[in-house]
Amino acid sequence: MKIYKLNNDVNLEKIMKKLGVDKTGIEIMKKKHSFYLFYIKNITCAAANILKQDALSIGAELAVPMGVPNCKNKIFDALLLCNKNQLEILSKKELSQPFKLKELAKKLKEFINLPKFPLKIMGVINANDDSFFEGSRFHGIEAIRQIEKMIQNGARIIDIGGVSSRPGSEYPGIEEEFKRVKPIIDEIYKTKLYKKVMFSIDTFKPEILEYALQKGFKIANDITGLENDEYAEIAAKYGANVVIMHKKGNPKDMQKNPFYENVILEVDEFFEKRIKKAKSFGIKNIILDVGIGFGKRLEDNVALIKHLEHFLHFGYELLIGASRKSMIDKIMKKEKISTTPFERLPGTLAIHIESVRNGASIIRCHDVKEHFQALRVFEEIREFDV
Repeated sequence: MKIYKLNNDVNLEKIMKKLGVDKTGIEIMKKKHSFYLFYIKNITCAAANILKQDALSIGAELAVPMGVPNCKNKIFDALLLCNKNQLEILSKKELSQPFKLKELAKKLKEFINLPKFPLKIMGVINANDDSFFEGSRFHGIEAIRQIEKMIQNGARIIDIGGVSSRPGSEYPGIEEEFKRVKPIIDEIYKTKLYKKVMFSIDTFKPEILEYALQKGFKIANDITGLENDEYAEIAAKYGANVVIMHKKGNPKDMQKNPFYENVILEVDEFFEKRIKKAKSFGIKNIILDVGIGFGKRLEDNVALIKHLEHFLHFGYELLIGASRKSMIDKIMKKEKISTTPFERLPGTLAIHIESVRNGASIIRCHDVKEHFQALRVFEEIREFDV
């Protein structure tokens, strides 16, 4: 049995029809406003009947397919609808129940008080000439000027990378990567810019990570999600914050027909394993990145953004990085409009604002000034009280 939290701004009627809920039940439940919606995958008939009775006894609901009370199907999916008080009761009540409901109760408890983190903008500096967005490429002193500009415009983190991870790209080798990032790292250290903001190194190579951490960098941004043990050892040694990103495949071939049965659950399972690995090495400071565009179809990217809040149950900050990515072009092509990376700022802002609404607290972007203004206005409106 697996569960995940849905954004409560979904089409309940559509979801329940897909589940096979009877028409009368759909009419009753779709009118109810529930702050918490949980999709429960592969629940047994016995567990569903107990959970449904317990939910109804406290005013919550469990939407199940027709025929469940008579156990026509042994395993199926269900939808739990409840408020916070009801969630607290169920997370305790189901602890004493059989049929894996105890495990369900423990999972539900993780969602009772989801953490909130201060919003931060991470500016992107690419020290290579093959990144997909030309406007992010900077070298030497030019990179330092751009970093200073980003800081003035509101960036609180600067992410430095020396290789492209765009679809179809190939790794140029560690010598070439080091050659690209070393001058910028050295200048950051020399000018003590690392004392003004946090610096992140976008690399999966342990040697480059250690060099950056020795020069004042605080964040290890790893697109492999701690695949390398030596990398994890170095991150732990320096007490670095580690960005664990999910991807399927390698940049060279990751967009060749990627497939997920359920992208939320697959990414969740990946995070669970890699968080456990990080902790085993002594890494304490973790940031999670669902990896928009890294081995994902458009529908996968949209689902991850829509239901991003689900991943807060781990208790860590969520980073989102969809800046000028091709998912924007794929959406616009539905309107028969093609876009280049230079034309995707409006779409980028829309994705990132929605991501913040859904729990993201670190926004990795190319356009710091525009993001600072958009997110500041968004926060002012969101936090306004009568």
